[in-house]
Amino acid sequence: MTTVLVLNIGSSSLKFALFDCAGEETRLAEGAVEAIAQDGGRLWLRSAADGVVSDRMQTVADPAAAIALALAALASARLATPESVGHRLVHGGPSHHAPTRVDAALLAALHDAVAFAPLHLPAALAGIAAVSAHFPGLPQVACFDTHFHHALPEVARRLPMARAIDARGLRRYGFHGLSYESVVDRVGASRLGRAVIAHLGNGASMAAVVHGASHDTTMGLTPTGGLMMGTRTGDLDPGVLLHLLATGEDAGSLARIVNHEAGLLGVSGRTADVKALLALRATDPDAALAIDMFCHHAIKAVGALTATMGGVDTLVFTGGIGEHAAAVRAQICGPLAYLGVTIDAARNAAASEIISVDDSTCTVRVVATDEERMIARHTARLISTADAS
Repeated sequence: MTTVLVLNIGSSSLKFALFDCAGEETRLAEGAVEAIAQDGGRLWLRSAADGVVSDRMQTVADPAAAIALALAALASARLATPESVGHRLVHGGPSHHAPTRVDAALLAALHDAVAFAPLHLPAALAGIAAVSAHFPGLPQVACFDTHFHHALPEVARRLPMARAIDARGLRRYGFHGLSYESVVDRVGASRLGRAVIAHLGNGASMAAVVHGASHDTTMGLTPTGGLMMGTRTGDLDPGVLLHLLATGEDAGSLARIVNHEAGLLGVSGRTADVKALLALRATDPDAALAIDMFCHHAIKAVGALTATMGGVDTLVFTGGIGEHAAAVRAQICGPLAYLGVTIDAARNAAASEIISVDDSTCTVRVVATDEERMIARHTARLISTADAS
């Protein structure tokens, strides 16, 4: 089964892509449904052969409706009918991390794991159900963002808590694993050497990668921890949460505060959009502070992750901010000269593949992540192996 539909669904958006996986993965089409359950909903679809075939504003009620809209758009464009579907799932809980074919047992385990990722898993489960309703019996595969980090050394994986807590599945899981896997695949483990990979987007994390394997990472039990992000706090003194609980907040309001009202949005008081904040920072001190704090957190993380590896050979920027915000890359790299990081201003402005100067002892790269390709590959391989057995 070579035609794979990849679905990456969240609470407010759906990204999808269609691949022919006979040999090298060939992207046939890609698209998105944006602003789900919000004003200003939009569907767009771009075919590799014909360019943009659909781009229209449309209100979308929920993730299931977004799936139906995407499937209808693919059919209208007369693209190949998918023979299998691969889903990105942020979390599989304590029991699941490797790509797994969807069946009743997996679905039951994922429903039990919702508490580990309440912002992400419900939408993903709705997506799986929507595909099952539209294509009964079509093979589906769940690909987990935690898989890349599953073999972390215990000193990095273990939270500094009692073993009884660890036994309940409370550990460092790490996320953005499909993105990190994509970077390793594109650059090569030997060329990366000891690498810090910075996935910087609305959700942001970094990983220390040695010989292509995760050595440590900034996110922990949930995607809220680690770096300051678009609307998430990143790492936070637990005493802040205890203080808020003691002064009138409850668990629901804490979840809103740390996941939706913090980060770049919280500090700027205006927006989580880095492009907008960079345009505002010359005249708006809060916008400037938001960018400065974001970069400050990133600088600290590069230094800490480098220390765990005993040095760094490569620094990689990926994700929406990492790939497109030259000013942010420059601000992060400036204080890292002591690690051998020296970037070329012209290469950085052009987002060249390598933005460091030729004699920099640490190679600095900009790599476009391709999580969808990794999902298509895992899905095709798992389904073909199952069919052959």
